[in-house]
Amino acid sequence: MRRFLLPLVLCLLAAAPAVLADDGKAPLPEKKPAKELAKKAPGKLTKKKGKPLELKTAAATKALIKTSMGDIEVELWPKAAPKTVEIFLGLAEGKGTFTDVRDPKNQVTISKPFFDGLGFHRVIKGFMLQGGCPRGNGTGDAGFMYADEINAKKLGLDKIKILNRGRPHQYLGVRSQMDWQRNVLLPVLKSMKINHLDVPAQKKREGEIKLKLESLTLKELYEIQGYKYNDTLESVPPMKYNLALANAGANTNSSQFFINLADTPWLTGKHTVFGKVTKGQEIVDKIGGVKVGGGAKPVEPVKILSIRRIK
Repeated sequence: MRRFLLPLVLCLLAAAPAVLADDGKAPLPEKKPAKELAKKAPGKLTKKKGKPLELKTAAATKALIKTSMGDIEVELWPKAAPKTVEIFLGLAEGKGTFTDVRDPKNQVTISKPFFDGLGFHRVIKGFMLQGGCPRGNGTGDAGFMYADEINAKKLGLDKIKILNRGRPHQYLGVRSQMDWQRNVLLPVLKSMKINHLDVPAQKKREGEIKLKLESLTLKELYEIQGYKYNDTLESVPPMKYNLALANAGANTNSSQFFINLADTPWLTGKHTVFGKVTKGQEIVDKIGGVKVGGGAKPVEPVKILSIRRIK
């Protein structure tokens, strides 16, 4: 693998935001810009009376995901992601309101079980199942976005350097010089208040930039990219059969979620993990093996019939 530190002038070739493209390696739904959604969304789910939904216990809560291919029982973790569990169950049971985005020209606020009748719109064998999109193509959500719930220290991201002898850590998903520029170098330059078009300034501070890159941890880089972490959460890494939120970058969570078909360490610190499959793993694997077409969408729809808390 080539070294990616220098020459810094190569950063002029890319001016894209620091968000990985959806290349089949990460569950990133195509969402509206966060700023656009934030203008019309409350950022949290509320009851009809306007009071925030609250879980009565911080203990693990079980839920049943009934699908057209069988039942999947999951354990949800309020200690790892309290707001996520709250919103997920609120949407599932219709205890909150959401914006129906299926018709872009006629979006209305309604209250009903959100996931009923939706499906797994993206299935990648050996990777994950993704669902929760009301449009069925990865572009829909619940009409609002909310923050990540991740403890980067608990996951050890504060101990991992982004570079090892000049080579990007595998978690960064850097497969080209363009990836390096867009997802690492440009955000770092911006954090140092260095204009990516100002080549003389880059050359003048070349040593400083090099030292910055060599000392930077994954946690620090992700924070530069916009992620905010909470040291009080009991976060776990994205392992096989775990549930996590799909997103389009930092703090763009909504209704879409995925179930891992394998361990996905490269997603650590980038996706909120909020539960795991406790029964029905064979159903998860069965769905993971269905025939898919363009966009990894199942040729025969795999429906989510309902998601309900188990009493």
